[in-house]
Formats: sequence, structure tokens, C-alpha cells
Amino acid sequence: MKEYVVIGLDELRIALRLSVVDRVIRAIYVSPLPDAPEIVSGVVNVQGRVIPVVNIRRRFRLANRPTILTDRLVIAHTAQRPVALVVDAVSGVLEYSEPDIIDADDILPGLAYVDGVAKRKDGLILIHDLGRFLSLDEESALERAMTPAGGR
Repeated sequence: MKEYVVIGLDELRIALRLSVVDRVIRAIYVSPLPDAPEIVSGVVNVQGRVIPVVNIRRRFRLANRPTILTDRLVIAHTAQRPVALVVDAVSGVLEYSEPDIIDADDILPGLAYVDGVAKRKDGLILIHDLGRFLSLDEESALERAMTPAGGR
């Protein structure tokens, strides 16, 4: 059994491996970050850590909308850095066994950000690979934007 945190964006449901999620907090003000890739909305300060905020709506081609008070920030980590994901809701933690999951390559080979799809009685949930979420170019641009001017 694998554990996933299920998040919602409009009608889309996405699952992240529980092992990459640090915590979920209420949405807070996002400070703009000059020169960041388009997918990065800005940065937030979470207990003294400056964390880039990734707009996953853009990645999934959903309509952009302003952040509202009921939104959540999912604080997670990739191999390179912590990130905050703005989501509409967090449904909770679910366990899936292998028969409940369809590998992404069996659906459409080469899907960049999706590892698989979990079948549920109430619909499908995309299993998202946070490690592949930012392209190499986006990761490089984010690294440059996050580096203080004196460190360049």
C-alpha cells in the first residue's frame, strides 16, 4: 500500500506521495519573485524559510484565479528544494494498492508530470510526480531567481 495526499483544483483531483508532503497551511500572502519562471507565483515565508510558490493550475492548464481565504498551501519538497503548491482543498490521506493504480505509460507514454491514475468509485485521481514538476529550464531559472544578488 502506498499513501498519498489528495488535493483538489476545481474538479481535478491530484495525489502526491505522502513522503514528499511536509505540511498543509492556510493560504498566505505571496511576495512576487522577479525573474522567476512563469509557473512560480512568488515566495512565502514559512517559519523563517523562504519557499517558492508553484502555481500548479498553470501546469494542468486550468483557469488562473486569485488565491482566496479558503485555499491551502501544500508545503512539499523535491530533491532540489521545498516548494509550496496553492490548492483549492486537501481531501486527506488515502492508501492505494497496485491494482488500484494505472501506470501513466499504459495510458499515454511520455506524460511529463503524471506517474499514474488511481481508480476510485467516485472518479479518477491523477498521481503527480513532484520530482519532475519543474523542467530543467524552470529549475535553473528558479535557482537564479532565488539566489541573493550578492551570491551571483
